[in-house]
Amino acid sequence: QEQLVESGGGSVQAGGSLSLSCIASGYSFSDICIGWFRQAPGKEREGVATIYTGGGSAVYADSVKGRFTLSRDNAKNTVYLQMNTLKPEDTGMYYCAAASSYLCTVSSLTRYNSRGQGTQVTVSS
Repeated sequence: QEQLVESGGGSVQAGGSLSLSCIASGYSFSDICIGWFRQAPGKEREGVATIYTGGGSAVYADSVKGRFTLSRDNAKNTVYLQMNTLKPEDTGMYYCAAASSYLCTVSSLTRYNSRGQGTQVTVSS
């Protein structure tokens, strides 16, 4: 059974940092697209960052480029999202999502059927 479990998140002031983790189970972890999307109240879901676990670089939404870093540890079936220089507009529920694919795009993250329960990120001004 495929499962994604997120951890991390919390509340921080603008300019601060937070780190999220997502542990995947039930996947062939070395051959999936995995990443994060977020949703703020009253707003549409937004893909944040994604990576192909078989190799290659992470792909980011323009809104987070240069501030967020997505990394993976295949030995631990885990991906990490380091979020720096956070802004109030980064506030939202962050979800880990994954799919058996090698064509990883941030826009596709919101359409993946497999996702975690979400973790809240709140950035105050």
